[in-house]
Amino acid sequence: MRMFKEGGHRLFERDPETARVVGEMLAELEAHGLEAVRRYSRKFDHWDPPSFELDEAQVREAIGRLDPQVLRDTDFCQDNVRAFARAQLATLRPLEVELRPGVVLGHRHIPVGAVGAYVPGGRYPMFGSAQMSIIPAKIAGVRSVLAFTPPVKGVGWYPATINAMKKAGADRIFVLGGVPAIAMMAFGLGVVEPVDILCGAGNRFVAEAKRQLFGRCGIDLLAGPTEILVIADDRADPRLSACDLLGQAEHDPNSGVALICFSEGFARACLSELEAQLAVLPTREVAEVSWRDNGRIYLAEDREEAAALADDYAPEHLELHVSDPDFFFERLRNYGSLFIGEETTVAYGDKCIGTNHILPTSRAARYTGGLWVGKFLKTVTYQRMSREASREIGEVTERQCAVERMLAHGITARVRVQRYGGVGAD
Repeated sequence: MRMFKEGGHRLFERDPETARVVGEMLAELEAHGLEAVRRYSRKFDHWDPPSFELDEAQVREAIGRLDPQVLRDTDFCQDNVRAFARAQLATLRPLEVELRPGVVLGHRHIPVGAVGAYVPGGRYPMFGSAQMSIIPAKIAGVRSVLAFTPPVKGVGWYPATINAMKKAGADRIFVLGGVPAIAMMAFGLGVVEPVDILCGAGNRFVAEAKRQLFGRCGIDLLAGPTEILVIADDRADPRLSACDLLGQAEHDPNSGVALICFSEGFARACLSELEAQLAVLPTREVAEVSWRDNGRIYLAEDREEAAALADDYAPEHLELHVSDPDFFFERLRNYGSLFIGEETTVAYGDKCIGTNHILPTSRAARYTGGLWVGKFLKTVTYQRMSREASREIGEVTERQCAVERMLAHGITARVRVQRYGGVGAD
């Protein structure tokens, strides 16, 4: 492997100052409740409405302001997400097996009771994120989904986001951003009960709040700046590869952007395309910084090295612009979502194809996948036994407990052996 263009460090590391600020805010919010929520909302967002929760009339008014095409397109996207979530749920079946005579073991999938979904605003109003967190939760059977989104300065809220939240199935909709929103959901401040799981992307303060609250409630994952890795062979179109790299570079100045190719000729062609496309890109101000500071181009000797490099990078999004995608499909292990062939691209997954766009970053794809319907289900086990089986298992259990010196445990087994030891016991 050779590095044709070297970029900066891409790990999303914990910042001690951010951790301190967020920790102090969370303590203040938990101690003072809605009063602190309002104070922080005024300070950071200049937002202090009579109620942070939108009523049905406000929701209808927001939806009524949208172009019918926006409504139809949102429905199209959400129908795909909903259909895929249902298909995923269908793979999660209950299990019951008689492992030994009279020993019945099983598991069930039980939805959590309440979910808090954070839909980010910031540089871009990413209203499509609403369906990625709310729909899988509702398909899983979650009883209550609270949806929060930050206010839009001078406007109040972004109508497309409110529509997406409502259509996705949010039970209650709040316009409140940042750490106060996360705290309100996790602590159950004021007019809401505490949620069981927090999900959704956000800025570094939102991510840090989720990190500190993990254990108090569950979280989906800790997401840093977005990432894309493209593997392209010499038959690929450098224009498409460059275009897709810039598509993610516009997210954030810290976006991770990388290409693995097999020849210096393709690397130079792609680099030339990147520079030409950047010159006319409407979001050049962000994308140029991201590519300059974090862009990487690797030259791999062969397919095996390319796959090994990709697995080590463990990207959030991985695109295959190659003539033999089956090799990589079978070989690759570490990615958040895989886009096979030039016909598909990250934007399809981000917006409307049906897979989830809340995905692991910063090499977390080595040990986890992205958000999906199964995240909102607890897989719990149970056991049931006949008296004969209890006697058999009890004898082994008592001996094991004696070896471990856990004598009280052993007694619970012995009393059952004695109770069910009679002839004909059932």
